[in-house]
Amino acid sequence: MNTLVTGATGFIGSVLARDLMGRRHRVRALVLEGEDALHLEEMGVEVRRGDLLKRDTLKGLCDGIDTVFHCAARVTDWGTRRQFYKSILDTTRNLIDEAAGHAGRFVYVSSIAALGMGNHLKGVKETDPPRKSGVPYNDAKVDAEKLCREYHGLGRIACTIVRPANVTGPGSVWVRDIVERMKSFTGVPLIDGGRHSSSLVHVESLVDGIMRAGTMEHAAGCTYHFRDDWEVSWKRYISDLGSFIGARPRGNVPFRAAWGAAAVLEGISNIFRLRSPLTRLVVGIMGRDNDFDTSLARSELGWRTTVPYESAMRGIGDWVIKNFA
Repeated sequence: MNTLVTGATGFIGSVLARDLMGRRHRVRALVLEGEDALHLEEMGVEVRRGDLLKRDTLKGLCDGIDTVFHCAARVTDWGTRRQFYKSILDTTRNLIDEAAGHAGRFVYVSSIAALGMGNHLKGVKETDPPRKSGVPYNDAKVDAEKLCREYHGLGRIACTIVRPANVTGPGSVWVRDIVERMKSFTGVPLIDGGRHSSSLVHVESLVDGIMRAGTMEHAAGCTYHFRDDWEVSWKRYISDLGSFIGARPRGNVPFRAAWGAAAVLEGISNIFRLRSPLTRLVVGIMGRDNDFDTSLARSELGWRTTVPYESAMRGIGDWVIKNFA
């Protein structure tokens, strides 16, 4: 199978490109000019240079491609609405427009955030509608999903949407950012006592699911959730990460207080283009139970957790010690 991967130099995309190559698929990767792609080339990936925000650089990108895996996006909790919409909705529009009529399938890597931020998502099904919350990352993902459904409904290209839970693994933002904050003066407080599920999915388990969604014919037009079946609270996860650097969670903030403070801090920080010390995206993820339902991924794709929590933390611990100790 001929595949295209965007975001192939990023956390999820790099693992996806590696595993596609490992299963003898041919991989083409879109990489920004000047971006280091040597590791991709050494694997045998065909590297194309271009920018998802510049349509003229995408001409011919999808020629001969069976499946497009669109992983590229702004993967962080802070930024302005314009920044998130440019990197999520505008890039998706440009790529899917180029893919229509050229590629056979478009797999959009969305997020648990598309189901809405600020409310518990426990039990929400793949067939339930997405919901906006005013959090820019959340809202941009909702609109990008809507765009994919429109293209699929019009018959322009078959689309599949995948929604990962909080993706972890060596180098994940849910590892690096937490460890960096724990080493800082402020530390990392628990939200609502850290009692809610961390709703994690290991990158290896996720990529297995993404490939299943992109290669099975009956997955066209469907949406799938991926979350590992670990029983791990935020308190345990943050404490386990902290153990690698001799740190612990610091303090506790009730959810409502954290949500309100984050809204104010985001507004002030965005004016000065600074990173907010607290965001609604983080509060909504760490302060609510987001164990959404994964029944369709399990029944229709045969997907299962592939990495036990203890094994995952050993690999993460090695990475943290190497990079932060």
